Amino acid sequence: MMKNILYIGIACLLFFSCKTEQKSAKKVAGVISEKAMVVSAREEVSNIGNLILQKGGNAFDAMVATELALAVAYPYAGSLGGGGFMVYRLEDGTIGSLDYREKAPFAATKNMYIDSITKEIIPDKSTLGAMAVGIPGNIAGIFAAHEKFGKLPMSEILKPVIALAEKGVIVTKKQQERLEKYREEFLKVNDAEFFLAKAWKANDTIKRIQLAKTLKRIQLNGRDEFYKGETAQILVDFMQKSGGIMTLEDLANYEAKWRTPITFTYDDLRVISMAPPSSGGICLAEIMKAIEPYDLDKFGHNTTKSIQLITEAERRAYADRSFFLGDPDFVEIPTETLLSESYIRERMQSFSFEKATPSSEVSHGTIEIVESDETTHYSIVDQFGNAISVTTTINGAYGSKLFCEELGFFLNNEMDDFSSKPGEPNMFGLIGAEANNIAPEKRMLSSMTPTILEKNGKLYMVVGTPGGSTIITSVLQTILNVHEYDMGMQEAINQPRFHHQWLPDVIKMEPIGFSDELHAELTKLGYTIDATNSPVIGKVEGILVLPDGKLEGGADPRGDDKAVGF
Repeated sequence: MMKNILYIGIACLLFFSCKTEQKSAKKVAGVISEKAMVVSAREEVSNIGNLILQKGGNAFDAMVATELALAVAYPYAGSLGGGGFMVYRLEDGTIGSLDYREKAPFAATKNMYIDSITKEIIPDKSTLGAMAVGIPGNIAGIFAAHEKFGKLPMSEILKPVIALAEKGVIVTKKQQERLEKYREEFLKVNDAEFFLAKAWKANDTIKRIQLAKTLKRIQLNGRDEFYKGETAQILVDFMQKSGGIMTLEDLANYEAKWRTPITFTYDDLRVISMAPPSSGGICLAEIMKAIEPYDLDKFGHNTTKSIQLITEAERRAYADRSFFLGDPDFVEIPTETLLSESYIRERMQSFSFEKATPSSEVSHGTIEIVESDETTHYSIVDQFGNAISVTTTINGAYGSKLFCEELGFFLNNEMDDFSSKPGEPNMFGLIGAEANNIAPEKRMLSSMTPTILEKNGKLYMVVGTPGGSTIITSVLQTILNVHEYDMGMQEAINQPRFHHQWLPDVIKMEPIGFSDELHAELTKLGYTIDATNSPVIGKVEGILVLPDGKLEGGADPRGDDKAVGF
C-alpha cells in the first residue's frame, strides 16, 4: 500500500512537471523571492531558518536554526546525534567548506564487525544499536560555523527551535508511514514504551520535551555542554549501558574541520563541492568532466543516448570512489590525478554508444557501494549574498534506531559507512576498500554532495540532496537539467531520476517517467534496468539565481520539503 501511494505521488509530480521539449506547455516554477531563501525537508524548519534571516541573521545563523529544527521536526534524518558537511560562498566570492562528519571511537578496531570464528560480518552490528554509533559532529559543526561567520547571538537563534520542540510538530502522512515502517526496528533496541513507537497518525502532534531541555542546556553553556558537560555525561552513560564503546574522551576530542572544497569548471560554470571524506565533490567532478566533451543538450533529456553516456561516466567514477577515497587525514588520495583531463579521457576510452561496458571490465575490483538514503539537505541564500549548501545525516532511517530518552534524540549508525570488510557491501550496496577501513578517530567515507555553482563569476545555484549513494547522481541530474535543458529549479527537481554506481551493475530508475520503449532500448544495449527498488531517488533542495537577481527555491515533492523566502 505504501509503495502504491509513493508511486501515485511520483506520477503526479511528473505529470505536472514540464520537459523542455514541450515548449508550448507552461513551465513549472518554484517559490520566488526577492532577497533570501531557505529550502529544507519540512515547512516548519524552513520557516524557522527564514525567521532568523528576517531578524537580521545571515546564512550561518540560519544554518544553526535549520540544523537544530531538523532535529526537532525531522528525526528520520535530523538529530543532534549525527554529522554533516557544509559548503559556503560568501558575498565577496570567498569559498570554503566545513567537515563535521562523525568519527570512529578510540576503541574502534578494523575487524570490530567481523565474527572471529566465521570471519563473516556479524548481522546488524554496524547498523542497529549502540555499536553502530560514530562520535556525533552536528553540534561542533554549527558552533564552528557560527563562531567564524555568525551575526546573531546563539541564544537568540535557539529560541524558536526550543519553542518548536515544546509546542510540537504535526505528523504528516509521509511521516506516519515512516514511523509505521520502522516501529519493529525501534523496539529491537529501545524500551517497549518508546514514545515514537506508538501508533502515530497524520495530524497528531509530537512534542519533543526532553530535546527542548537538552537544547536549553546548550543555549546556556554552549558547545562544551554537548562534548564535555552534563549532556556529554548522560550520553556516555547511556551509550555504555546500551552496549556501546563511546567515552567522554571521544566526545571531548571531537573537532569539526575546515577543508578546501573541490572546484572545477563545466562549460561556463564553476562548480564548488565537498572534498573528502565526502566522495561527492570528486565523483561529481569526474562524471561531469567525462561528459563535458559531448553534446548532451542535443542528445535530449533522459533519452537513451544521454542516459547511456551519464551511466558510463558514473560507472567509472564510482569504481574509483570505492578504491581510492577515504578520510584524507588517514589515506593519501590522488585527487589531482583523478580530476585530470588525461586520466578522465583514458577512463572513457572504453566507452561506446554501441553497447554497455560491464562493470566487471572497469577496475577497481569487486566492491559494491552501500550507503543510507536517509540523509537530509538544506540550501540557504541570505539577503547579504552569502550562500550555504548543507547535507547532514544520522545515516540510516532514524540512524541506529537507538534513542536516548533523557536527551531526546536518535544516535547515528554511521559506522556502517566504513568498509567493515573490504569487498563486502554496506547497507546501501556500496563497496569499500582498504582506504575506507575502520580506524580510531577516522571519519567514514560519505556520498554527501553539498554544492554551489557560479556563472560568470556570480552565484548561480545552490543544490544538494539526501539519498545515500544516489546523492551524487541526483545532484548531477539537477544541475544538468538546469544547465543543459534550460529548466528552472523546481522543474529540474521534479524530473524522473536514474542512478548507476558501478556495483551492482544495474541502472536504478524511478518507476514513473521512463517509457517501456526506453527500458527496451537500454536493455538491448546490454544494460540491466531496475525500476522496482527505487521509488524515490533523492529529495533535492535547490536555489537558482534568476536573470533578474530574484531567487527560485525548488523543494522536492517526493517528500514534505518546502522552500520559504522573502
